[in-house]
Amino acid sequence: MLSRKKEIIFATVIYFVTMFTLLTAVYRFLETWKSNDLNFFIAGALVLLVAIGWGYVLSTLIFAPKKQMEDTLTSLTNDIIHELNIPLSTIKANTAMLKKTMEDEKSLKRLKRIEDASVRLKKLYDELVYSIHKEMHTIEKELFDIQALVEERVEVFKEQKRNPFELILEPYKIEADKIGFEQMFDNLVSNAMKYSPKDTPIRVTLNNHILSVEDEGVGMGTTELLRVHERYYQADDKKDGKGLGLALVKAYCDEAGLEIHIKSQKGVGTRLSLNLSKVHV
Repeated sequence: MLSRKKEIIFATVIYFVTMFTLLTAVYRFLETWKSNDLNFFIAGALVLLVAIGWGYVLSTLIFAPKKQMEDTLTSLTNDIIHELNIPLSTIKANTAMLKKTMEDEKSLKRLKRIEDASVRLKKLYDELVYSIHKEMHTIEKELFDIQALVEERVEVFKEQKRNPFELILEPYKIEADKIGFEQMFDNLVSNAMKYSPKDTPIRVTLNNHILSVEDEGVGMGTTELLRVHERYYQADDKKDGKGLGLALVKAYCDEAGLEIHIKSQKGVGTRLSLNLSKVHV
């Protein structure tokens, strides 16, 4: 995306420099020779033709290869995504059929593990589709309830049997990029769990347009707070991860127009709050 912006800026600069040079030459020509209606008409037609032709050449050189590459990539990814969906559907259908015929508790537990794994794979599949489409198209916003989304995602984190959760939520609908919001929320919870003792609670509250995720973990000082949104920065490099979590959160919030606030204290914990008022419906 950044590379394309640079190319467009570069082409725009070239176009305007070229046109400025041409207009200067035409002006000198009209100034040197006696300007009459015929000369003015010829000069104007020349400038118009050059402007259209040069603009067409630049746009073709920049956008045609990009469009062809995007079309090829779209076709290829659609084929791959379709092929990935087939085994997922097969696993889901066959486990459902097997559950109806099995009564052995041990076998049913194994089937449950397969089902849970297929659900996680489906989630990864959806995120893959989302990431690919986001690179090539504008993601359409959809209406959804934050309370339902948070409760669903927290249930997934509870399966890790790590931190307990305390939820204080209320029904609250927003219109936004839903999968992007899920990924952002997952990053917030994952960070809270990563930097907290296993026996301390993760509190998620939604009240008065504010969604907050709070932990009783290691916390951050002023220096870490200033750098917390940098990509690849980790306050504690002994922890697992690549330091992308809060950078991705910040990127999503900037794109969606959400205000993000972080309050943290060393040895006390961190509270990260999102103001959802701008996307509330």
